[in-house]
Amino acid sequence: MDSNRLIFKTSLDDEVYYLKDTIFVRFNIKRNGISTSKLNGGFSSNFKSVFNHHLSQENIDYLENHDLKDYLINQCSSLGIDSANSTALTTLAKMDKASIVTESYKALEVTAITTAGVRTNSVRAGDPAAYYEENGKFGTINTIILINANLTYETLLDAFMSATEAKTVALNDLKIPSQYSNGYATGTGTDGMCIFSNLESDNMITNAGKHSKLGELIGKCVIESVKKAIKKQVWIYPKSQSNVLVRLNRYTLDINEFYDNLDCDKEEFIVELQKEMKKQDNVAIASSVLNLIDEINLNLIDKEEGLILANNLKDNCNSYPIWKLLEYWINYFIQPD
Repeated sequence: MDSNRLIFKTSLDDEVYYLKDTIFVRFNIKRNGISTSKLNGGFSSNFKSVFNHHLSQENIDYLENHDLKDYLINQCSSLGIDSANSTALTTLAKMDKASIVTESYKALEVTAITTAGVRTNSVRAGDPAAYYEENGKFGTINTIILINANLTYETLLDAFMSATEAKTVALNDLKIPSQYSNGYATGTGTDGMCIFSNLESDNMITNAGKHSKLGELIGKCVIESVKKAIKKQVWIYPKSQSNVLVRLNRYTLDINEFYDNLDCDKEEFIVELQKEMKKQDNVAIASSVLNLIDEINLNLIDKEEGLILANNLKDNCNSYPIWKLLEYWINYFIQPD
């Protein structure tokens, strides 16, 4: 994308600009909304714009000793907008990797604008914390959602819940692992979201949950936009995830220790592994073994029975390198009592 370029317009003529390190949205109508930002976060009925801003290393160094809210107010000045009527998200993701998706049904229209980076910060709700905050200071998947209907604050919260769950669906569909546990990620540690509705619309919506059409449109928009943004930013997509090593990496082990104990030539093993790791039958068997490990850890399957089933799956694998890897993972993660 070129600098300062108009890249998208909604049906209500909201303008989306790419400004090199910022995706900027200027509203053409009166909007209310909910935002997770440090700048006018929470609810407001007087939003005139929103932006998503890429933080360079220089910006990050600056923010170590400065307040994020003050930084965003300065960004508003640079953009020539009133900070009192705007809100903003920050991220390390690049703005030229943003994804824009629109879904509509009859009079309803929803647009989601997403940037996403998940390689180093993906996390599962309930994972061990990275920090503890008490009276303290303290962005990544950022999504801006524009709705053409009129929503009350309660319905905006409904929409926020649907959008958050949809983000998790996208991550689970791609089998994105948490970097802090053996589970699948439900987000990153620094996600942000803003949702806006149209206060000038006569179409009052009272429900944005998963049974409602609005909830469905929000879900579809967010799932698709998050997946597209992840592919653009970090090149993770269904084909890249169809790989035995990618799947096994969720239950991390010291692969060097595995290689040190190999009873065959390491170089030949790796060459053969490269040929075998993307074969669909091998991916399916490895995924099934990991699913059994999940079920055992959740106490949904008895460990002894799970161990037998996992070994049966492994023994149906016709690839020696994959068989060897699965044996190592099974022996480590399904230890008999």
